[in-house]
Amino acid sequence: MKHTLSLIAAGLLLATLFTGCAGVSSILKSGKPDVMYDKALEYYAKEKWTRASTLFEGALPYYSGTTREDSISFFNARCKYKNRDYETASLLFDDFRRKFGRSVFIEDAEGMFALCYYYLAPGPSRDQTMTSQAIIAINEFMSRYPDSKQVENFKSINEELTQRLHDKAYLNAYTYYKIGKYNSAIVALKNALKKYPESTHREEIMYLIVDASYRYASNSIEEKQTDRYLSMLDSYLSFKEEFPESKHIRELERMAKHAKDYLDRNKKDNNI
Repeated sequence: MKHTLSLIAAGLLLATLFTGCAGVSSILKSGKPDVMYDKALEYYAKEKWTRASTLFEGALPYYSGTTREDSISFFNARCKYKNRDYETASLLFDDFRRKFGRSVFIEDAEGMFALCYYYLAPGPSRDQTMTSQAIIAINEFMSRYPDSKQVENFKSINEELTQRLHDKAYLNAYTYYKIGKYNSAIVALKNALKKYPESTHREEIMYLIVDASYRYASNSIEEKQTDRYLSMLDSYLSFKEEFPESKHIRELERMAKHAKDYLDRNKKDNNI
């Protein structure tokens, strides 16, 4: 019985979808832009985003250059946005804001344009180009519309996206450290710190710079160890000054003592 009811329900759903699609198709074939537009608005109000978008796209060429062009373009872009087709929506909103800068929909369009990039931005383990673009778009929106109701939400999103950039820079540098490429790790860690001085990973990055510098010096040929231990001690002193209560202090102090002992022995040997 349950199986039969499920089949009936599935059949009704398919019939409804087919009827809806057939209806949209017949409206498009009618060549009547007013009918397309009115039916598109009806579907839009019912949140039938795909059907509404299809009809808006069909009607748009008929209204090119008219007072309805901006509303149709905006509604169509929003349909894509609501359907989570953020890539298409971002292109449509970008086109909209370039064409219709004085439209009553411009603030909403620019807000959703920025949000498209936010939703397209990946996690910190992947390339962060889209994240950077999202930050730019969000900051542009907040600059243009400082009194918008979306500003507080956008501030929160901006912090989240900025954190992803911090995480990415840290993870990239840590990868070098993890596989034992200590010189590359030192360079990457220092670049991360220079680019994002306010990073939430600042303490860990500075610790890894000292640790990687120590390992790099220890594994170096003898004639290069002195300079590399001196560089490591500089990094250690900077860390100690900034994070005197860090959980890493004791470990780094042991490294620093070993480096100083080496430098003292080397100095005595050179004086003999």
